[in-house]
Amino acid sequence: MDSLMNTGKTNPRGIPEAPFVEKVEDFIKDPSDFDLCFSKFQERLSMYKYMLESKMSNIRLLKTRIPDIENTLKVCRQLQNREEPLETNYQLNDTLFTTAIVETGPELKVGLWLGADVMLEYPVHEAIELLVAKLSDAKENLRISTEDVEFLRENVTTMEVNCARLYNWDVERRQALKKAEQGTKDLKI
Repeated sequence: MDSLMNTGKTNPRGIPEAPFVEKVEDFIKDPSDFDLCFSKFQERLSMYKYMLESKMSNIRLLKTRIPDIENTLKVCRQLQNREEPLETNYQLNDTLFTTAIVETGPELKVGLWLGADVMLEYPVHEAIELLVAKLSDAKENLRISTEDVEFLRENVTTMEVNCARLYNWDVERRQALKKAEQGTKDLKI
């Protein structure tokens, strides 16, 4: 059974490809094995759905993170290339705004939020290098996650079709068995 579930094919991240049930008899040699086989297919379907949801969540996160990184990178580049100080207004709290003068230029130091309530100060050129690397990584992760989502969607569909085929096969088998039993009872009467 497990060997039939393993097609030997995976995507580049090692997610196994779903087998396609052409003939149910190839997967179920003995009708008493139906429940075990069907549960294995449902288990694999659940695994694909879980991975799909995880990848979709990752994509949503990356789609919000990438614009944030791009905006931060844009601001850092503007601050680095600007020669005179920048006067800006900012929100101090919900009802109070104030003005600040920000020194600019290549010697500027900026603070970057790295996550988990961690902020580090970097020279602006190092901050730009870090942000460029983070942006590149985020875009690559988005590409990979999108590719995985497509692969997983195909496999979810395949496994749903497989489960339907197995279920229908079992219904037909049980109906045939019931007819055969009914025919035997009719002969005895």
